[in-house]
Amino acid sequence: MVVAEEGGAVVGCCQLEARDGGTAYLGMLAVRPPLQGRGVGRRIVAEGERVARAEWGATRVQMTVIRQRGELIAWYERLGYVRTGATAPFPYGDERFGLPKVDDLEFVVLVKAL
Repeated sequence: MVVAEEGGAVVGCCQLEARDGGTAYLGMLAVRPPLQGRGVGRRIVAEGERVARAEWGATRVQMTVIRQRGELIAWYERLGYVRTGATAPFPYGDERFGLPKVDDLEFVVLVKAL
């Protein structure tokens, strides 16, 4: 986990894990809503990339983003991530994700070279 704090309070975080082949996975990025748009998410992603490169020797970071979240995908693209063309199925039935309101969800795979 990468955790961002301001004034002793947690304001954001993301999952970070080392994977095979010099790849790190970054996911589950979250920033407190009142602080969104102030660079907190950008700093969390940058720190995740730094850790992946410096501590694990990763040469790339991969993530998955729900296809329907076009504005979020565009934000990651502005940070240097590119669509690979690959997709992954949404885990319908996995109670960790609750009950989706639509039945056509899927993830797109993004990657960034470090």
